[in-house]
This record gives sequence, structure tokens and C-alpha cells, in this order.
Amino acid sequence: MAKISPRKLIKELSNIPDWKTKRRIVVIESDDWGTLRMPSMDAFRRLEEAGLELRKGTGEAERFNMNDNLATGKDLESLFEVLSSVKDSRGNPAVLTPVSIVGNPDFQKIEASGFQDYYYEPFTETLKRSPGCENSFELWKEGIEKKLLVPQMHGREHLNVLAWMKALRAGDKQARLAFKEGVWGFIPESFPAVSYLAAYLLDDPEDMDFHKKVLAEGLQLFEEIFAYKAVFFVPPNGVFNNSLNKTLAENGIKFRSGSKIQSETLGSGKTKNRLHYHGQKDRHGIRYIVRNSVFEPSKAGIDWEDTCLNDVSSAFRWNKPAIISTHRVNFVGALHPENRDKGLGQLSRLLKQIVKNWPDVEFMTTEQLGAIMNKEQEL
Repeated sequence: MAKISPRKLIKELSNIPDWKTKRRIVVIESDDWGTLRMPSMDAFRRLEEAGLELRKGTGEAERFNMNDNLATGKDLESLFEVLSSVKDSRGNPAVLTPVSIVGNPDFQKIEASGFQDYYYEPFTETLKRSPGCENSFELWKEGIEKKLLVPQMHGREHLNVLAWMKALRAGDKQARLAFKEGVWGFIPESFPAVSYLAAYLLDDPEDMDFHKKVLAEGLQLFEEIFAYKAVFFVPPNGVFNNSLNKTLAENGIKFRSGSKIQSETLGSGKTKNRLHYHGQKDRHGIRYIVRNSVFEPSKAGIDWEDTCLNDVSSAFRWNKPAIISTHRVNFVGALHPENRDKGLGQLSRLLKQIVKNWPDVEFMTTEQLGAIMNKEQEL
């Protein structure tokens, strides 16, 4: 009998309490759509030459800062070609749930205020000023109409506004350097302690009212942009205080992404571990949807097709839907076209192999899966 590693055993056993179904359901959730990251490689080089660390950490910062930016028309057309090239057992194409940021900092207005006031703009306005993206929102709408994309909510921004503005007001050298290039998505060396990327990380418990306001405004903006209410929410960087679920529920959210072990942010550097399982329902009626498969082809050193297929196989073995976690960075090529080509090539092979391995597979959005979970107890 083949040996199983302790890590794999724990992963397998963690599937036991989850909501189950005999249907072979595959959901692809892709984070970060709509947010700014790196405007150009010229900006990247200038910032590095000025001493800003853009490759800091475990390699995640480097792959995002070197490859991630707004999706161009070419990116979206190429993605649609891949998604529509496969059909599930019911004749439906593969579908992406783009977990979307709906606003970005308005750099011009912030600077005009002397860095005293924060302003944001809908991401659709950011697209109009970005090379290759000028008309890309028309493609978003086309993808939605063809049921290749069904956006859901990631946040008003992928930015901890309070932390970033505190640094800008203080004249922090790194923050001001990056600001000149239209960049905020880097890991600060010393100031402040709160990550700019973790939008809902609490520095001070008294900031809770601000986060409630940001959530409510973001969900309203989502509805204005897409002409429907978001029902699913994924906290940027996974960082969140669960008391904010009340605000989510009041604004139409029915489902929330959560890791099996969530380090809940409590403020003043304090956290508390919370356990979640797929299908769990909280006191506000929000049901947790827990990802169990990973596909990150822009991250080197791993056979992502094989890894993801193994994850999907494990989910199905435990009578669970396969919920694939991925990011926009894997499918965009404004900074490096070869990054898009590599990611979409691997996605194409992955989807075709899924259909081959499980002919009864069903491709769904997160919202469709959630509706099934709320309607029926499958097993």
C-alpha cells in the first residue's frame, strides 16, 4: 500500500464535515479582476532603480508585480476562446467567476488634496485610460452575456485605504515614490505595519465603521457597474473580521469565501483562529464556500495541471464540488504576453483533461453552486 504524507492525509480528512453532492461540479474562482497592480514594466524598473523592493517575500510579490495588470481586450478574447472550447455534460462551456475589485484610487485627486483626502473611481474609468483596455469593458459585458464570466465581489479596492493614506500623509518615501508611478501594491519595509494589499485588515478596532462604509459603498458600486447585486464575497488576501458579515448580509451577500482555518483580524495586531467548512452557515445567514483546488500557472516550480487535477480528484472522491482557486495574474499579458499564453495554454489543457476524466462534469459559477447548496441537502 502506498504511503500517504501527513500533509495529504490532513487535507483528505478535512473534507469529512463539508457539504456533499454526488454531482461532479467544477467552479473556477479567479481573484483580483478590476484592480490596478503594475502599470508598466518601465514603472517597475524606475521603482526598482529608486530602491523600492518589488520582489520581496516568498516570490508572490515578484510574480504579481512583474505580470499583473488590468485585463486587455486581447486577454479577454483569448480567455473566452479557451473557456468556450470545452463543454460539460450538459453542453455548457467552462465559466469563470471573476472575483472583482470595483474601484481604484484616483491618484490625481488625492495628490490635488495634498494627500489629505482619499478619492476613488470605478474600475471602468481606470480601464478607459489604460493602453489596450480602452474598450475592454464591452468584452466584460459580452462574456457575461455568453455566460463565460459571472463577476462577484472582492472589494471596493484591493487596498487598505487607511494604512496607505497614513503613509502618504506622513511623507513616507516608499509610498510617495510608488504613488508617482500609479502603484500601491507593494509590501512596505517599515511603515505602516498593516499591509496595503489587505483591504480589511484592522489596525485599530475603531476602524470598523470605516470598513463597514467601504463594504457598503463597494457593493452599491458593483450593482451600478454590472446591473445586478453581488451574492458572493471574497476578502482580499483572505483578511477579514467576521463581524462584517452583518454588513455583507445587509447588502445582499449570501455566500462568502473562507479558508478552513481563518486567522480573523481583531485589531491592534491581534488575531483569532476560526474554523470553517464548506456549506457552514453563520448567524447572519451567510454560507461559507471553501476552495479546495489550486491553479496558479504563473508561479514557477510546480506542475499546476497535475496538481489541480489531483485536487479535483480528491474533491470528487469525497463527494464534494471542486472549487478551483486562481488569480487574474495567470491569464493577462499586458506586461509580458508570454505570461498570458502560458497560463491560458495550461488552463486549456486542464479543462480538456477534466472533461476527459469526468465525462459527467458540470461547470458552474459560484452563485449557481450556492443556490444548489441553499436549495437541497445533497448527501
